[in-house]
Amino acid sequence: MTDFDEKRYMNYIDGKWAEPATGRYYKVKNPADVNETVGEFPISNDTDVNAAVEAAHNRFVSWKMLAPSKRTEFIEKFMKVLDENKERLAMAATKEQGKIYKESLAEAGRGVKETAIIIGEALRLEGIFRPCDSERTVNYAQREPIGVIAAITPWNFPILTPIRKIIPALVAGCCVVFKPASSTPLTAVIIAQLFDMAGFPNGAVNLIIGTGKSIGDTLISNPKVRGVSFTGSTYVGRHINKIAASDFTKTQLEMGGKNAAVVVDYEDLDSVASGIVKAAFTNAGQRCTSISRVIVLEKQAKELEKLIIEKTSKLTVGDGNDETSDLGPVINENALNTIDEYITSAKLQGAFIAHGGTKLTGGIYDKGYYYMPTIITNVNRKMRVAVEEIFGPVLAIIPVATPQEAIDVCNDTEYGLTASLFSDNMKFIYDFIQNSNLGMVRINNLGVSGGNMPFGGTKNSGHGPFSIGHTNMDFYTKHKIVYIQY
Repeated sequence: MTDFDEKRYMNYIDGKWAEPATGRYYKVKNPADVNETVGEFPISNDTDVNAAVEAAHNRFVSWKMLAPSKRTEFIEKFMKVLDENKERLAMAATKEQGKIYKESLAEAGRGVKETAIIIGEALRLEGIFRPCDSERTVNYAQREPIGVIAAITPWNFPILTPIRKIIPALVAGCCVVFKPASSTPLTAVIIAQLFDMAGFPNGAVNLIIGTGKSIGDTLISNPKVRGVSFTGSTYVGRHINKIAASDFTKTQLEMGGKNAAVVVDYEDLDSVASGIVKAAFTNAGQRCTSISRVIVLEKQAKELEKLIIEKTSKLTVGDGNDETSDLGPVINENALNTIDEYITSAKLQGAFIAHGGTKLTGGIYDKGYYYMPTIITNVNRKMRVAVEEIFGPVLAIIPVATPQEAIDVCNDTEYGLTASLFSDNMKFIYDFIQNSNLGMVRINNLGVSGGNMPFGGTKNSGHGPFSIGHTNMDFYTKHKIVYIQY
């Protein structure tokens, strides 16, 4: 299983590659060229899911009892083979997801770096020690792994997101059942191969492939699954939370966003326009942290709009394997049509399509799901494009009259993931930090999230910053309180 010719792949359960109990498979197409089949993948069912959970549960007792340094040895071996297979993973991600190759390769590289960061947490798990009021008694709280983790990952970051879930779970002493998005299973297969190559004990990491509808509920509701780490839409996250609640299963939910670049009294509009365009259209706007709206004071709006449109017009849309491409296709036809529906809605509500707003046709564009990078102006805070997550290459620009209105508009969505404020006004910067209802705030910055920092949102974006950084140990572990009299 080393090439990407059309072939059949399997689940990975208890250290073995296994055909699905159904005996059925589905085909994954390349979104850049739907005539190309990436491969055939399992249509798994409850039997497969329960076998994977049982394998993880059986391995858990011995895995959690390993010394942290011993678990670290396994993970260091995985990190080595991950680094050696970055290009292979990147090629697979571009082939099945559509993002340009350099983005896929950067994603794989970040996976290596973040693995290195999280390895150290195995020896940094802190408990609680408090003096006891009774004589000859010691009391403390120690951290323990919670058990089997269901890692349910999205299609937009098919390399990095699984690593962000599986590695910290293993570091904490948990075992994992990994269910990737059905659109991007090839990278998941390769990741499972790498765990196998690294010599992990059977059952420590298991891979189940299939649609969320067919196996997701079974996985989440299995009483031996004690934690569900999910990245995806708010709609699906809410469904997962309801099922998990019936067994008091812990959930780590990283969901949607409607992220803003807020521009208030900022001098260097040219540089901020360049940053906004990159943050809006990287991965064709298919990121939970993508900038999808610009909130700008009216006195600077026209100039900023002009600069953004000018820079967007220079972008090239094409196959992710074409080095001249700045962004690739969207994931599938449904995404393409959803974007088109939002453009129609914006027009009907009085917005102006200043650039783009159409599906791309002709030549290679007829083979895949390509949409023109789109800028929408004359947008007000109540329009659908101003408040709903589109998840595509669409950027809405919303002018506001005052700095306070900028904060109000920024907060005026169901989401609370992140925003970037650009301002030279120090007083307003602190006002924004204090009053924005977000999990993460950037000031004069549109960079990549740090792998050693917490990550997550508020409101309908998630439970808080537990996806990466040392805070994810709060999810994968629990406290056991111990009293010893001597």
